[in-house]
Amino acid sequence: MNQASPLSARRFDAGTLAWLALLVLAVAVYAFGLGGQYIPSNGDELVYSHIARLTAASRQWLPLVSELDHMRNTKPPLLFWQGMLASDWGQQWSQAALRAPSLIYTLLTSGAIVWCVQRITGNLRSACMAACIYLAFFCTFRFGRTYLTSAPETFWLDVPMFWLLWQRSHPAAREVRDLPGWKSHALFGLALGLGLAYKSFALLAPAAAALWCAQLLSTPVLNWRAAAQISLKVGLSNALALGIFALWFVLDPDPSAVWQEFVIGENASKLSSERGYWQVALFGGGVSIWAQLLAYVQNAGLLAFVVLGLIGLGTGTLFDTKSRRSAPGNHMIILLSWLAVWLIVFTLPSQRSARYVIPAMPALAMLIALYWQRIGRLWFLSSLLLCGLLQVALARISWATQQLGIANGLELAVTLFVCISGLLLLAGGLLKPAWTRACTVAACLAVYASFGLSTASLNGNAGQYTLSTQAKLQHSRVAVPNGFNGDFERFQFLLPGNKFIPYALEERSATNFGAKQLGVLLASHDAVIWLQSDLSELAPPCAPDCRVLGWRWDVKGRHRSGEINAGNLWYPERWLFRREWLLAGALPSSSAVPG
Repeated sequence: MNQASPLSARRFDAGTLAWLALLVLAVAVYAFGLGGQYIPSNGDELVYSHIARLTAASRQWLPLVSELDHMRNTKPPLLFWQGMLASDWGQQWSQAALRAPSLIYTLLTSGAIVWCVQRITGNLRSACMAACIYLAFFCTFRFGRTYLTSAPETFWLDVPMFWLLWQRSHPAAREVRDLPGWKSHALFGLALGLGLAYKSFALLAPAAAALWCAQLLSTPVLNWRAAAQISLKVGLSNALALGIFALWFVLDPDPSAVWQEFVIGENASKLSSERGYWQVALFGGGVSIWAQLLAYVQNAGLLAFVVLGLIGLGTGTLFDTKSRRSAPGNHMIILLSWLAVWLIVFTLPSQRSARYVIPAMPALAMLIALYWQRIGRLWFLSSLLLCGLLQVALARISWATQQLGIANGLELAVTLFVCISGLLLLAGGLLKPAWTRACTVAACLAVYASFGLSTASLNGNAGQYTLSTQAKLQHSRVAVPNGFNGDFERFQFLLPGNKFIPYALEERSATNFGAKQLGVLLASHDAVIWLQSDLSELAPPCAPDCRVLGWRWDVKGRHRSGEINAGNLWYPERWLFRREWLLAGALPSSSAVPG
Protein backbone atom coordinates (compact mmCIF):
# COMPACT_ATOMS: atom_id res chain seq x y z
CA MET A 1 0.00 0.00 0.00
CA ASN A 2 1.13 3.50 -0.73
CA GLN A 3 0.43 6.69 1.10
CA ALA A 4 -2.77 8.35 -0.01
CA SER A 5 -2.51 11.83 -1.43
CA PRO A 6 -3.78 14.70 0.73
CA LEU A 7 -7.50 15.30 0.37
CA SER A 8 -7.23 19.06 0.43
CA ALA A 9 -4.49 21.61 0.03
CA ARG A 10 -6.24 24.14 2.22
CA ARG A 11 -6.24 23.79 5.96
CA PHE A 12 -9.75 25.03 6.75
CA ASP A 13 -11.87 24.49 3.66
CA ALA A 14 -15.53 23.51 3.88
CA GLY A 15 -14.73 19.78 3.97
CA THR A 16 -12.29 20.20 6.84
CA LEU A 17 -14.79 22.24 8.85
CA ALA A 18 -17.43 19.58 8.20
CA TRP A 19 -15.19 16.83 9.60
CA LEU A 20 -14.29 19.03 12.57
CA ALA A 21 -17.98 19.54 13.26
CA LEU A 22 -18.63 15.80 12.98
CA LEU A 23 -15.81 15.12 15.43
CA VAL A 24 -17.33 17.56 17.93
CA LEU A 25 -20.72 15.87 17.50
CA ALA A 26 -19.10 12.47 18.02
CA VAL A 27 -17.64 13.63 21.33
CA ALA A 28 -21.09 14.89 22.35
CA VAL A 29 -22.63 11.52 21.48
CA TYR A 30 -20.05 9.74 23.62
CA ALA A 31 -20.61 12.09 26.56
CA PHE A 32 -24.41 11.89 26.38
CA GLY A 33 -25.95 9.39 28.78
CA LEU A 34 -22.61 8.47 30.32
CA GLY A 35 -24.33 7.48 33.55
CA GLY A 36 -27.09 5.51 31.84
CA GLN A 37 -28.05 2.00 32.89
CA TYR A 38 -28.29 0.64 29.37
CA ILE A 39 -25.31 1.97 27.45
CA PRO A 40 -23.50 -0.81 25.52
CA SER A 41 -21.07 -2.46 27.91
CA ASN A 42 -19.96 -5.79 29.28
CA GLY A 43 -21.41 -7.56 32.30
CA ASP A 44 -17.99 -7.50 33.93
CA GLU A 45 -18.37 -3.76 34.43
CA LEU A 46 -20.54 -4.46 37.48
CA VAL A 47 -17.98 -6.89 38.90
CA TYR A 48 -15.31 -4.18 38.70
CA SER A 49 -17.70 -1.64 40.24
CA HIS A 50 -18.38 -4.06 43.10
CA ILE A 51 -14.68 -4.49 43.88
CA ALA A 52 -13.98 -0.75 43.64
CA ARG A 53 -16.89 0.09 45.96
CA LEU A 54 -15.94 -2.39 48.67
CA THR A 55 -12.25 -1.50 48.46
CA ALA A 56 -13.14 2.19 48.84
CA ALA A 57 -15.34 1.31 51.84
CA SER A 58 -12.34 -0.42 53.46
CA ARG A 59 -10.47 2.92 53.32
CA GLN A 60 -7.36 1.03 52.18
CA TRP A 61 -5.68 0.95 48.78
CA LEU A 62 -4.88 -2.74 49.16
CA PRO A 63 -5.85 -5.52 49.41
CA LEU A 64 -8.75 -5.45 47.01
CA VAL A 65 -12.08 -6.42 48.57
CA SER A 66 -14.93 -8.47 47.10
CA GLU A 67 -17.90 -10.54 48.24
CA LEU A 68 -17.74 -12.66 45.07
CA ASP A 69 -16.01 -16.03 45.27
CA HIS A 70 -12.77 -16.11 43.24
CA MET A 71 -13.50 -12.60 41.91
CA ARG A 72 -11.23 -10.32 43.93
CA ASN A 73 -7.85 -9.99 42.22
CA THR A 74 -9.40 -10.16 38.75
CA LYS A 75 -7.54 -7.10 37.48
CA PRO A 76 -4.55 -5.06 38.69
CA PRO A 77 -5.34 -2.37 41.27
CA LEU A 78 -4.91 0.70 39.05
CA LEU A 79 -8.37 0.15 37.54
CA PHE A 80 -9.99 0.04 40.97
CA TRP A 81 -7.96 2.95 42.31
CA GLN A 82 -9.19 4.99 39.37
CA GLY A 83 -12.78 4.21 40.31
CA MET A 84 -12.16 4.97 43.97
CA LEU A 85 -10.66 8.38 43.20
CA ALA A 86 -13.26 9.24 40.54
CA SER A 87 -16.04 8.56 43.06
CA ASP A 88 -14.27 10.37 45.94
CA TRP A 89 -13.76 7.09 47.78
CA GLY A 90 -17.38 6.09 47.26
CA GLN A 91 -18.88 9.38 48.43
CA GLN A 92 -20.07 10.24 44.90
CA TRP A 93 -21.00 6.73 43.83
CA SER A 94 -22.49 6.92 40.34
CA GLN A 95 -21.92 5.24 37.03
CA ALA A 96 -21.12 8.58 35.41
CA ALA A 97 -18.29 9.19 37.88
CA LEU A 98 -16.87 5.70 37.34
CA ARG A 99 -17.02 5.98 33.56
CA ALA A 100 -15.74 9.52 33.09
CA PRO A 101 -12.02 8.53 33.17
CA SER A 102 -12.62 5.95 30.44
CA LEU A 103 -14.20 8.61 28.23
CA ILE A 104 -11.24 10.91 28.85
CA TYR A 105 -8.83 8.14 27.81
CA THR A 106 -10.83 7.51 24.64
CA LEU A 107 -10.71 11.18 23.74
CA LEU A 108 -6.95 11.26 24.41
CA THR A 109 -6.51 8.33 22.03
CA SER A 110 -8.62 10.15 19.43
CA GLY A 111 -6.42 13.21 19.88
CA ALA A 112 -3.30 11.09 19.34
CA ILE A 113 -4.83 9.80 16.09
CA VAL A 114 -5.41 13.37 14.92
CA TRP A 115 -1.83 14.28 15.88
CA CYS A 116 -0.29 11.39 13.94
CA VAL A 117 -2.40 11.59 10.78
CA GLN A 118 -1.85 15.35 10.62
CA ARG A 119 1.88 14.60 10.76
CA ILE A 120 1.67 11.97 8.02
CA THR A 121 -0.52 13.84 5.55
CA GLY A 122 -0.13 17.47 6.55
CA ASN A 123 -3.90 17.49 6.22
CA LEU A 124 -6.27 18.35 9.06
CA ARG A 125 -9.25 16.93 7.20
CA SER A 126 -7.71 13.45 7.04
CA ALA A 127 -6.71 13.74 10.70
CA CYS A 128 -10.25 14.56 11.86
CA MET A 129 -11.60 11.88 9.56
CA ALA A 130 -9.40 9.23 11.19
CA ALA A 131 -10.59 10.22 14.67
CA CYS A 132 -14.22 10.09 13.55
CA ILE A 133 -13.67 6.63 12.08
CA TYR A 134 -12.15 5.45 15.36
CA LEU A 135 -15.13 6.76 17.31
CA ALA A 136 -17.48 5.14 14.77
CA PHE A 137 -16.09 1.67 15.52
CA PHE A 138 -18.57 -0.21 17.67
CA CYS A 139 -15.82 -1.59 19.92
CA THR A 140 -14.82 1.99 20.77
CA PHE A 141 -18.43 2.95 21.50
CA ARG A 142 -18.97 -0.16 23.63
CA PHE A 143 -15.68 -0.42 25.52
CA GLY A 144 -14.41 3.15 25.28
CA ARG A 145 -16.83 4.62 27.83
CA THR A 146 -17.76 1.97 30.37
CA TYR A 147 -15.92 1.17 33.58
CA LEU A 148 -13.74 -1.39 31.83
CA THR A 149 -10.04 -1.49 31.04
CA SER A 150 -10.11 -1.14 27.24
CA ALA A 151 -9.92 2.67 27.13
CA PRO A 152 -7.04 3.19 29.62
CA GLU A 153 -5.00 0.23 28.38
CA THR A 154 -5.48 1.26 24.74
CA PHE A 155 -4.10 4.72 25.43
CA TRP A 156 -1.08 3.74 27.53
CA LEU A 157 -0.06 0.69 25.48
CA ASP A 158 -0.32 2.73 22.28
CA VAL A 159 1.73 5.71 23.47
CA PRO A 160 5.03 4.20 22.17
CA MET A 161 3.46 3.40 18.79
CA PHE A 162 1.98 6.87 18.45
CA TRP A 163 5.33 8.44 19.31
CA LEU A 164 7.21 6.18 16.89
CA LEU A 165 4.69 6.88 14.15
CA TRP A 166 4.97 10.61 14.67
CA GLN A 167 8.77 10.58 14.74
CA ARG A 168 9.33 8.24 11.80
CA SER A 169 6.74 10.02 9.62
CA HIS A 170 8.91 13.13 9.39
CA PRO A 171 10.51 13.42 5.92
CA ALA A 172 13.96 13.89 7.50
CA ALA A 173 13.75 10.65 9.56
CA ARG A 174 16.10 8.53 7.48
CA GLU A 175 18.76 7.19 9.81
CA VAL A 176 18.90 4.71 12.66
CA ARG A 177 19.79 7.55 15.01
CA ASP A 178 16.40 9.09 14.24
CA LEU A 179 14.70 6.23 16.05
CA PRO A 180 13.63 6.84 19.68
CA GLY A 181 16.60 6.91 22.05
CA TRP A 182 17.21 5.46 25.49
CA LYS A 183 15.32 8.22 27.30
CA SER A 184 12.34 7.76 25.02
CA HIS A 185 12.34 4.02 25.68
CA ALA A 186 12.46 4.66 29.40
CA LEU A 187 9.31 6.75 29.00
CA PHE A 188 7.86 3.97 26.82
CA GLY A 189 8.47 1.60 29.70
CA LEU A 190 6.56 3.90 32.04
CA ALA A 191 3.62 4.09 29.63
CA LEU A 192 3.59 0.33 29.04
CA GLY A 193 3.78 -0.28 32.77
CA LEU A 194 0.70 1.87 33.37
CA GLY A 195 -1.12 -0.07 30.66
CA LEU A 196 -0.18 -3.37 32.29
CA ALA A 197 -1.28 -2.05 35.69
CA TYR A 198 -4.76 -1.56 34.22
CA LYS A 199 -5.15 -4.99 32.65
CA SER A 200 -2.42 -7.66 32.71
CA PHE A 201 1.31 -8.26 32.41
CA ALA A 202 0.49 -10.54 29.46
CA LEU A 203 -0.25 -7.52 27.26
CA LEU A 204 3.44 -6.72 27.25
CA ALA A 205 3.89 -9.47 24.65
CA PRO A 206 1.91 -7.83 21.82
CA ALA A 207 2.74 -4.25 22.85
CA ALA A 208 6.51 -4.78 23.04
CA ALA A 209 6.61 -7.06 19.99
CA ALA A 210 4.76 -4.47 17.92
CA LEU A 211 7.16 -1.74 19.04
CA TRP A 212 10.19 -3.93 18.28
CA CYS A 213 8.96 -5.05 14.85
CA ALA A 214 7.89 -1.56 13.83
CA GLN A 215 11.33 -0.13 14.64
CA LEU A 216 13.21 -2.93 12.92
CA LEU A 217 11.14 -2.85 9.75
CA SER A 218 11.13 0.95 9.47
CA THR A 219 14.92 1.17 9.73
CA PRO A 220 16.35 2.09 6.29
CA VAL A 221 19.57 0.05 6.68
CA LEU A 222 19.06 -2.91 8.96
CA ASN A 223 22.19 -4.65 10.22
CA TRP A 224 23.14 -6.58 13.33
CA ARG A 225 24.28 -3.44 15.12
CA ALA A 226 20.99 -1.61 14.51
CA ALA A 227 18.97 -4.71 15.43
CA ALA A 228 20.92 -5.16 18.67
CA GLN A 229 20.51 -1.52 19.62
CA ILE A 230 16.76 -1.60 18.99
CA SER A 231 16.41 -4.87 20.89
CA LEU A 232 18.27 -3.52 23.92
CA LYS A 233 16.16 -0.38 23.99
CA VAL A 234 12.91 -2.32 23.78
CA GLY A 235 14.29 -4.66 26.46
CA LEU A 236 14.76 -1.63 28.72
CA SER A 237 11.14 -0.66 28.14
CA ASN A 238 10.03 -4.21 28.96
CA ALA A 239 12.03 -4.33 32.18
CA LEU A 240 10.64 -1.01 33.40
CA ALA A 241 7.08 -2.00 32.48
CA LEU A 242 7.31 -5.31 34.32
CA GLY A 243 8.88 -3.54 37.28
CA ILE A 244 5.90 -1.20 37.52
CA PHE A 245 3.47 -4.13 37.33
CA ALA A 246 5.47 -6.07 39.94
CA LEU A 247 4.83 -3.29 42.46
CA TRP A 248 1.43 -4.92 42.98
CA PHE A 249 3.13 -7.91 44.60
CA VAL A 250 5.27 -5.60 46.74
CA LEU A 251 2.42 -3.38 47.95
CA ASP A 252 -0.30 -5.99 48.41
CA PRO A 253 -0.30 -7.53 51.92
CA ASP A 254 -1.32 -10.90 50.42
CA PRO A 255 0.92 -11.45 47.36
CA SER A 256 0.26 -15.20 47.34
CA ALA A 257 -3.44 -14.51 46.69
CA VAL A 258 -2.48 -12.22 43.81
CA TRP A 259 -0.35 -15.00 42.34
CA GLN A 260 -3.06 -17.66 42.66
CA GLU A 261 -6.07 -15.55 41.65
CA PHE A 262 -4.56 -13.33 38.98
CA VAL A 263 -1.48 -14.98 37.52
CA ILE A 264 -2.71 -18.58 37.68
CA GLY A 265 -6.48 -18.20 37.65
CA GLU A 266 -6.95 -15.17 35.42
CA ASN A 267 -4.03 -15.52 32.97
CA ALA A 268 -2.54 -19.01 32.89
CA SER A 269 -6.02 -20.52 32.52
CA LYS A 270 -6.36 -18.79 29.14
CA LEU A 271 -3.52 -20.90 27.77
CA SER A 272 -5.23 -24.23 28.48
CA SER A 273 -8.43 -25.92 27.36
CA GLU A 274 -10.24 -29.05 28.49
CA ARG A 275 -11.23 -29.79 24.89
CA GLY A 276 -7.63 -29.71 23.70
CA TYR A 277 -5.72 -26.81 22.20
CA TRP A 278 -5.96 -27.77 18.54
CA GLN A 279 -9.56 -28.91 18.82
CA VAL A 280 -10.55 -25.44 19.98
CA ALA A 281 -8.12 -23.62 17.68
CA LEU A 282 -9.41 -25.30 14.52
CA PHE A 283 -13.00 -26.22 15.37
CA GLY A 284 -13.87 -23.92 18.27
CA GLY A 285 -16.39 -21.79 16.40
CA GLY A 286 -16.39 -18.29 17.82
CA VAL A 287 -13.13 -18.85 19.71
CA SER A 288 -11.24 -20.55 16.87
CA ILE A 289 -8.25 -19.12 15.03
CA TRP A 290 -10.47 -18.53 11.98
CA ALA A 291 -12.89 -16.40 13.98
CA GLN A 292 -10.01 -14.48 15.55
CA LEU A 293 -8.67 -13.61 12.10
CA LEU A 294 -11.84 -11.56 11.64
CA ALA A 295 -11.36 -9.74 14.94
CA TYR A 296 -10.81 -6.34 13.32
CA VAL A 297 -13.90 -6.78 11.15
CA GLN A 298 -15.95 -7.72 14.21
CA ASN A 299 -14.67 -4.80 16.27
CA ALA A 300 -15.52 -2.34 13.51
CA GLY A 301 -19.23 -3.12 13.92
CA LEU A 302 -21.20 -1.01 11.47
CA LEU A 303 -18.01 -0.28 9.52
CA ALA A 304 -17.27 -4.00 9.08
CA PHE A 305 -17.83 -3.83 5.31
CA VAL A 306 -15.41 -0.90 5.04
CA VAL A 307 -12.75 -2.94 6.83
CA LEU A 308 -13.39 -5.82 4.43
CA GLY A 309 -12.91 -3.36 1.58
CA LEU A 310 -9.59 -2.22 3.06
CA ILE A 311 -8.46 -5.85 3.40
CA GLY A 312 -9.45 -6.47 -0.21
CA LEU A 313 -7.51 -3.41 -1.31
CA GLY A 314 -4.42 -4.56 0.59
CA THR A 315 -4.68 -8.08 -0.84
CA GLY A 316 -4.98 -6.70 -4.35
CA THR A 317 -1.90 -4.53 -3.79
CA LEU A 318 0.16 -7.63 -2.90
CA PHE A 319 -0.52 -9.07 -6.33
CA ASP A 320 -0.10 -5.78 -8.17
CA THR A 321 3.39 -5.77 -9.66
CA LYS A 322 3.39 -2.02 -10.21
CA SER A 323 2.43 -1.29 -6.60
CA ARG A 324 5.09 -3.62 -5.23
CA ARG A 325 7.86 -1.71 -7.00
CA SER A 326 7.50 1.31 -4.71
CA ALA A 327 8.66 0.88 -1.12
CA PRO A 328 6.03 1.59 1.55
CA GLY A 329 6.56 4.60 3.74
CA ASN A 330 7.63 4.38 7.36
CA HIS A 331 4.13 5.15 8.56
CA MET A 332 2.71 2.26 6.55
CA ILE A 333 5.27 -0.18 7.94
CA ILE A 334 4.49 0.90 11.50
CA LEU A 335 0.72 0.71 11.06
CA LEU A 336 0.83 -2.72 9.43
CA SER A 337 3.25 -4.04 12.07
CA TRP A 338 0.97 -2.71 14.77
CA LEU A 339 -2.06 -4.52 13.35
CA ALA A 340 -0.29 -7.75 12.41
CA VAL A 341 1.53 -8.33 15.69
CA TRP A 342 -1.55 -7.82 17.88
CA LEU A 343 -3.59 -10.15 15.72
CA ILE A 344 -0.93 -12.88 15.56
CA VAL A 345 -0.23 -12.82 19.30
CA PHE A 346 -3.90 -13.21 20.19
CA THR A 347 -4.45 -16.16 17.91
CA LEU A 348 -2.07 -18.16 20.15
CA PRO A 349 -3.96 -18.42 23.50
CA SER A 350 -6.68 -21.05 23.75
CA GLN A 351 -9.10 -18.32 24.87
CA ARG A 352 -9.58 -15.85 22.02
CA SER A 353 -11.69 -12.73 21.74
CA ALA A 354 -11.93 -9.87 19.28
CA ARG A 355 -11.83 -7.56 22.30
CA TYR A 356 -8.17 -8.43 22.91
CA VAL A 357 -7.01 -6.56 19.78
CA ILE A 358 -8.83 -3.31 20.62
CA PRO A 359 -5.49 -1.54 21.32
CA ALA A 360 -4.68 -1.94 17.61
CA MET A 361 -7.92 -0.35 16.40
CA PRO A 362 -6.39 3.17 16.22
CA ALA A 363 -4.00 1.84 13.56
CA LEU A 364 -6.96 0.49 11.59
CA ALA A 365 -8.78 3.83 11.76
CA MET A 366 -5.68 5.64 10.47
CA LEU A 367 -5.30 3.16 7.58
CA ILE A 368 -8.91 3.65 6.51
CA ALA A 369 -8.45 7.43 6.55
CA LEU A 370 -5.24 7.19 4.51
CA TYR A 371 -6.89 5.00 1.87
CA TRP A 372 -10.26 6.68 2.06
CA GLN A 373 -10.79 7.25 -1.65
CA ARG A 374 -9.25 3.96 -2.76
CA ILE A 375 -11.67 1.76 -0.80
CA GLY A 376 -14.54 0.92 -3.14
CA ARG A 377 -17.78 2.86 -2.74
CA LEU A 378 -19.77 -0.38 -2.63
CA TRP A 379 -18.21 -1.27 0.73
CA PHE A 380 -19.35 2.02 2.20
CA LEU A 381 -22.82 1.59 0.72
CA SER A 382 -23.16 -1.78 2.45
CA SER A 383 -22.33 -0.23 5.83
CA LEU A 384 -24.60 2.72 5.07
CA LEU A 385 -27.56 0.43 4.36
CA LEU A 386 -26.90 -1.43 7.61
CA CYS A 387 -27.01 1.89 9.47
CA GLY A 388 -30.33 2.67 7.80
CA LEU A 389 -31.87 -0.61 8.98
CA LEU A 390 -30.76 0.06 12.55
CA GLN A 391 -32.16 3.59 12.43
CA VAL A 392 -35.58 2.20 11.49
CA ALA A 393 -35.37 -0.36 14.31
CA LEU A 394 -34.39 2.30 16.87
CA ALA A 395 -37.18 4.58 15.70
CA ARG A 396 -39.66 1.74 16.22
CA ILE A 397 -38.28 1.03 19.71
CA SER A 398 -38.57 4.71 20.59
CA TRP A 399 -42.16 4.72 19.41
CA ALA A 400 -42.84 1.68 21.62
CA THR A 401 -41.39 3.44 24.67
CA GLN A 402 -43.80 6.30 24.13
CA GLN A 403 -46.75 3.90 23.78
CA LEU A 404 -45.82 2.23 27.08
CA GLY A 405 -45.57 5.58 28.81
CA ILE A 406 -41.81 5.32 29.33
CA ALA A 407 -40.93 8.26 27.08
CA ASN A 408 -42.85 11.51 26.77
CA GLY A 409 -43.74 13.27 23.55
CA LEU A 410 -40.69 15.55 23.55
CA GLU A 411 -38.28 12.64 24.10
CA LEU A 412 -39.90 10.73 21.24
CA ALA A 413 -39.74 13.77 18.95
CA VAL A 414 -36.03 14.34 19.59
CA THR A 415 -35.21 10.68 19.01
CA LEU A 416 -37.24 10.53 15.80
CA PHE A 417 -35.53 13.72 14.59
CA VAL A 418 -32.11 12.06 14.95
CA CYS A 419 -33.38 8.84 13.34
CA ILE A 420 -34.77 10.78 10.39
CA SER A 421 -31.46 12.66 10.12
CA GLY A 422 -29.71 9.30 9.93
CA LEU A 423 -32.05 8.20 7.14
CA LEU A 424 -31.36 11.48 5.30
CA LEU A 425 -27.67 10.64 5.50
CA LEU A 426 -28.52 7.28 3.95
CA ALA A 427 -30.40 9.00 1.14
CA GLY A 428 -27.56 11.47 0.59
CA GLY A 429 -24.98 8.70 0.44
CA LEU A 430 -27.07 6.68 -2.00
CA LEU A 431 -27.90 9.55 -4.35
CA LYS A 432 -24.61 11.45 -4.38
CA PRO A 433 -21.49 9.26 -4.78
CA ALA A 434 -19.17 12.01 -3.56
CA TRP A 435 -20.97 11.98 -0.22
CA THR A 436 -21.17 8.23 0.31
CA ARG A 437 -18.03 7.77 2.39
CA ALA A 438 -18.58 10.72 4.70
CA CYS A 439 -22.28 9.91 5.09
CA THR A 440 -21.37 6.38 6.18
CA VAL A 441 -19.28 7.54 9.13
CA ALA A 442 -21.84 10.19 10.04
CA ALA A 443 -24.63 7.60 9.84
CA CYS A 444 -22.75 5.29 12.23
CA LEU A 445 -22.51 8.08 14.77
CA ALA A 446 -26.18 8.93 14.19
CA VAL A 447 -27.07 5.34 15.10
CA TYR A 448 -25.15 5.70 18.36
CA ALA A 449 -26.93 8.99 19.07
CA SER A 450 -30.31 7.37 18.37
CA PHE A 451 -29.45 4.49 20.67
CA GLY A 452 -28.55 6.85 23.49
CA LEU A 453 -31.73 8.87 23.01
CA SER A 454 -33.97 5.81 22.76
CA THR A 455 -32.81 4.64 26.21
CA ALA A 456 -32.50 8.10 27.81
CA SER A 457 -36.06 8.01 29.16
CA LEU A 458 -35.15 4.91 31.18
CA ASN A 459 -32.63 7.03 33.08
CA GLY A 460 -35.47 9.27 34.22
CA ASN A 461 -38.51 8.59 36.37
CA ALA A 462 -39.69 5.62 34.31
CA GLY A 463 -36.52 3.66 34.89
CA GLN A 464 -35.66 4.78 38.43
CA TYR A 465 -37.18 4.33 41.86
CA THR A 466 -38.49 7.59 43.26
CA LEU A 467 -36.85 9.24 46.24
CA SER A 468 -39.93 8.47 48.35
CA THR A 469 -39.58 4.79 47.45
CA GLN A 470 -35.88 4.82 48.28
CA ALA A 471 -36.70 6.44 51.64
CA LYS A 472 -38.86 3.43 52.56
CA LEU A 473 -35.79 1.21 52.42
CA GLN A 474 -32.62 2.20 54.23
CA HIS A 475 -30.16 -0.37 55.57
CA SER A 476 -32.61 -3.12 54.61
CA ARG A 477 -31.90 -6.62 53.35
CA VAL A 478 -33.20 -6.74 49.79
CA ALA A 479 -33.29 -9.89 47.66
CA VAL A 480 -32.40 -9.04 44.06
CA PRO A 481 -32.28 -11.13 40.87
CA ASN A 482 -28.85 -12.09 39.62
CA GLY A 483 -28.85 -13.17 35.99
CA PHE A 484 -25.07 -13.33 35.67
CA ASN A 485 -21.98 -12.71 37.76
CA GLY A 486 -22.14 -9.42 39.63
CA ASP A 487 -25.50 -8.37 38.18
CA PHE A 488 -26.81 -7.57 41.66
CA GLU A 489 -24.34 -4.65 41.89
CA ARG A 490 -26.55 -2.49 39.65
CA PHE A 491 -28.97 -1.99 42.52
CA GLN A 492 -26.29 0.01 44.35
CA PHE A 493 -27.12 2.76 41.86
CA LEU A 494 -30.90 2.24 41.97
CA LEU A 495 -31.53 1.74 45.72
CA PRO A 496 -28.42 2.99 47.53
CA GLY A 497 -27.99 2.44 51.22
CA ASN A 498 -29.18 -1.17 51.42
CA LYS A 499 -27.75 -4.68 51.62
CA PHE A 500 -28.46 -6.70 48.50
CA ILE A 501 -28.66 -10.50 48.55
CA PRO A 502 -28.68 -12.06 45.08
CA TYR A 503 -30.94 -14.94 44.13
CA ALA A 504 -30.83 -17.03 40.96
CA LEU A 505 -32.90 -15.65 38.10
CA GLU A 506 -34.40 -18.80 36.65
CA GLU A 507 -36.53 -19.40 33.57
CA ARG A 508 -40.05 -19.15 34.91
CA SER A 509 -43.57 -17.97 34.13
CA ALA A 510 -46.40 -16.71 36.27
CA THR A 511 -46.99 -20.13 37.85
CA ASN A 512 -47.25 -21.54 41.31
CA PHE A 513 -43.49 -22.12 41.27
CA GLY A 514 -42.89 -18.39 40.86
CA ALA A 515 -45.33 -17.56 43.63
CA LYS A 516 -43.71 -20.07 45.98
CA GLN A 517 -40.22 -18.76 45.24
CA LEU A 518 -41.38 -15.19 45.86
CA GLY A 519 -43.09 -16.20 49.10
CA VAL A 520 -39.90 -17.74 50.44
CA LEU A 521 -37.90 -14.63 49.53
CA LEU A 522 -40.41 -12.29 51.15
CA ALA A 523 -40.37 -14.34 54.35
CA SER A 524 -36.60 -14.14 54.70
CA HIS A 525 -35.85 -10.59 53.48
CA ASP A 526 -37.05 -7.09 54.20
CA ALA A 527 -37.91 -6.55 50.53
CA VAL A 528 -37.64 -8.32 47.18
CA ILE A 529 -37.00 -7.12 43.64
CA TRP A 530 -39.23 -9.17 41.35
CA LEU A 531 -39.26 -9.11 37.54
CA GLN A 532 -42.36 -9.38 35.40
CA SER A 533 -42.36 -12.67 33.49
CA ASP A 534 -44.42 -11.33 30.55
CA LEU A 535 -46.69 -8.40 29.74
CA SER A 536 -49.78 -10.39 30.68
CA GLU A 537 -48.57 -10.43 34.30
CA LEU A 538 -50.02 -7.12 35.49
CA ALA A 539 -49.38 -7.76 39.19
CA PRO A 540 -46.74 -9.73 41.10
CA PRO A 541 -47.75 -13.34 41.87
CA CYS A 542 -47.80 -12.62 45.61
CA ALA A 543 -50.65 -10.10 45.32
CA PRO A 544 -52.67 -9.31 47.39
CA ASP A 545 -50.53 -10.82 50.16
CA CYS A 546 -47.64 -8.40 49.62
CA ARG A 547 -47.16 -4.68 49.17
CA VAL A 548 -45.76 -2.93 46.11
CA LEU A 549 -43.40 -0.28 47.46
CA GLY A 550 -42.50 0.90 43.97
CA TRP A 551 -41.83 -0.21 40.45
CA ARG A 552 -39.91 0.82 37.36
CA TRP A 553 -39.39 -0.25 33.75
CA ASP A 554 -36.48 -2.55 32.92
CA VAL A 555 -34.93 -3.64 29.62
CA LYS A 556 -34.57 -7.37 29.12
CA GLY A 557 -30.96 -8.23 28.35
CA ARG A 558 -31.52 -11.95 27.77
CA HIS A 559 -34.41 -13.72 26.11
CA ARG A 560 -35.74 -17.25 26.10
CA SER A 561 -35.58 -19.30 22.92
CA GLY A 562 -38.43 -18.32 20.61
CA GLU A 563 -39.34 -15.21 22.61
CA ILE A 564 -38.33 -13.04 19.66
CA ASN A 565 -39.67 -14.22 16.31
CA ALA A 566 -40.76 -12.92 12.91
CA GLY A 567 -44.29 -12.36 14.20
CA ASN A 568 -43.38 -9.99 17.02
CA LEU A 569 -40.11 -8.49 15.79
CA TRP A 570 -41.88 -5.26 14.84
CA TYR A 571 -43.45 -5.03 18.30
CA PRO A 572 -40.56 -4.53 20.77
CA GLU A 573 -43.03 -3.64 23.53
CA ARG A 574 -43.87 -7.37 23.65
CA TRP A 575 -40.34 -8.66 24.31
CA LEU A 576 -37.95 -5.82 25.15
CA PHE A 577 -39.46 -4.15 28.21
CA ARG A 578 -40.75 -5.47 31.52
CA ARG A 579 -41.81 -4.18 34.91
CA GLU A 580 -39.60 -4.54 37.94
CA TRP A 581 -41.44 -4.49 41.28
CA LEU A 582 -40.04 -3.63 44.69
CA LEU A 583 -42.10 -5.76 47.11
CA ALA A 584 -42.45 -6.20 50.83
CA GLY A 585 -44.57 -8.59 52.84
CA ALA A 586 -48.06 -7.56 53.91
CA LEU A 587 -47.78 -6.00 57.36
CA PRO A 588 -50.32 -4.66 59.83
CA SER A 589 -51.07 -0.99 59.30
CA SER A 590 -49.35 -0.16 62.60
CA SER A 591 -46.10 -1.79 61.51
CA ALA A 592 -43.29 -0.34 59.51
CA VAL A 593 -40.97 -1.75 56.98
CA PRO A 594 -38.08 -3.40 58.84
CA GLY A 595 -34.90 -1.37 58.75
